[in-house]
This record gives sequence, C-alpha cells and structure tokens, in this order.
Amino acid sequence: MTSLADATWPELPPRPLLVVPLGSVEQHGPHLPLATDTRTAEAVASEAVPGIDGALLAPAIAYGASGEHEGFPGTVSIGTAALTTLLVEYGRSAGRWAGRLLVVNGHGGNVDALHAAVPLLRAEGREAAWWPLAVRGGDAHAGRLETSLMLHVEPAGVREDRAEPGETAPLRELLPRMRAEGVRAVSPNGVLGDPAGASAAEGAALVADLAGRLVAAVREWRVDPAGRLLE
Repeated sequence: MTSLADATWPELPPRPLLVVPLGSVEQHGPHLPLATDTRTAEAVASEAVPGIDGALLAPAIAYGASGEHEGFPGTVSIGTAALTTLLVEYGRSAGRWAGRLLVVNGHGGNVDALHAAVPLLRAEGREAAWWPLAVRGGDAHAGRLETSLMLHVEPAGVREDRAEPGETAPLRELLPRMRAEGVRAVSPNGVLGDPAGASAAEGAALVADLAGRLVAAVREWRVDPAGRLLE
C-alpha cells in the first residue's frame, strides 16, 4: 500500500515516510491549467514513492502562496502566513504516526512558507524536509519546461493551439518589478518563457529524472538549515 488516501488505518506501515505534494492554483498562461503545479508535483511524487521503502503518498495540498499571479482570474492564493501555519499544523498532526514527512514542492512561491515551517517542525523534534521540482536551465513559468511536463502528465489539459511565448528575459531581471507589481506587469499573457518545442517525450524524461533524483535524495536524507532535502 503506497497511497494514504486509499488505505485503511490498520494497513499503514509503522512510522512511514509521508510524501506530500504541494502545488498551487494559479494562472499558467493561456494554454496550461490552473492546477499545473499541483499536477506535476503529484506526478513526480507518485513516480518516486514506489522506489522508497515505507513511503506513503498523501493527497496533495493544492493551494499555495501565489500572490504574484493574482492579477489573473482563477488564481487563488492563501498567502505565505496561512501556508506556513497549514504546513506546521499538518506536520504536527502527521508526526503523531508518521516517522518522517517530506513535502514535494511544485511552486516557487511556496518557498518562504517552507523555509519557515519545516525548520520549526525540525526544531520541535520532527523529522521533516522539503524538496523542490527544480530543473537546471528551465524557463520560469508556463514555458517549455512546464508545457512538456503537462503534455506527459495530463495531455488533455494542455491547449496546444493557444500556446504562445511570453516574456523571455532572465528571471533575475524581472524579479524586482514582479515583486512590486506582479507577473501581469511583466507578461500580459502570464508566460515567463516560450513553450515552443515542448513534447510529451521530454516531459516523461523530466518526470523520470526528477523522481530518480528524489529517490536518491531520500536515501541519503541530508537536510540543510532551511529544511531542504539535499541532493
């Protein structure tokens, strides 16, 4: 049994590792669904869990801190403070029966909450960590990377005929204005990158690579001061 949602309580292994996908409900350009971050976090966690002894996949936490996207209809952000509280209370409750807690994060805007919540849980004596879906060299938002992932994970949700480039300047150049005015100020269509060239094959390779890295990181279980599981 690897799914918490499908298990009965007597079926749970003693002191399991609980793997929790964390995403968001936020705009992903005109061609990707609002649940993209949640779906991709779920896909990677689902791929990894069977390779980890004693791991259970929890239902995803589908809402995150997405204030930078609130200029677009459909985005629902609970903010960093609320997400921090949610993660702390989740960890305290799950820690009563789970031996370890690992949050697989699919949205960069959740990082401040993770930096606050996970070290607190660890300071309280709970074995908790978080791990990001990070691909070196990938574009920032709703570009080729995420489009490829979704073409593999949930192809019916991708509106390929609506895919178009957005703002392609390096994220470091955009961040000051994004932080002050939100994503819509720098990209009217919400895309930070270019989805051209995305493919389901690339998405499958990305999921396999991310899941493999996650399994390897869990086996080592080295956690930095911010609570991040190191690779």
